[in-house]
Amino acid sequence: MDIQLSVLAVSELCDHKDILPEPDRPSVRLEVSQTATLECCYKGSGNFTVHWVKIVRVKNESTMSEVPDNTGERGKRMTQEVTCHTLTFKEVTLDHAGLYRCYFNNTRGSGSKREVYTHGTYLQVYKPIEKTFLDISDRTKNSIITAEGILLLLCAVIPGLTLICKKKRLNQLERRKDKEQENVYEGLNLEDCNTTYHEIQRSQVQGTYQDVGNTVTGDITLEKP
Repeated sequence: MDIQLSVLAVSELCDHKDILPEPDRPSVRLEVSQTATLECCYKGSGNFTVHWVKIVRVKNESTMSEVPDNTGERGKRMTQEVTCHTLTFKEVTLDHAGLYRCYFNNTRGSGSKREVYTHGTYLQVYKPIEKTFLDISDRTKNSIITAEGILLLLCAVIPGLTLICKKKRLNQLERRKDKEQENVYEGLNLEDCNTTYHEIQRSQVQGTYQDVGNTVTGDITLEKP
């Protein structure tokens, strides 16, 4: 449908040089309830009747329908060489979305009717996503993100510092223990230790094996049967 209308517009421009459409704004994107103003301009003279048409694509098919006169507000402004017609919607809805084009028609002296179409402007209407979270400012969001980053950094640094301090304390205890063990054996003479060890061994042997001859025994009294 768009291709057919474009071919029609080009053919009309070639046949009728007394009207020349100006380039249209390709698209307009607005939020629901905002004001939309569409415009089509042309150069030329003559008594032309301006009509607005809307093209909507449904199920891979384009349908074109004329915009009723009671839909939107119509306007017109003129400069030295350019004449512009406007179509204004005070509060757009999703149903207003579509491609809007103007076409100009006039009747020649012979009674033949001619039409010229503009390129058109696509009106895109969107509905903003409703905020489901707390409605807070960007500055507050940035502060929250910064605080979360600091907390994550502390959670990563504090356990590491704790392990380092614990390892350092264990190393100090091990060094102190080794030093104390060295101090125990410091100043001892091995020969004195051997002499003392042999004396202890001899005293233990003498106490175990006593001289029987030197043992004084008393009178032994036998019991009569």
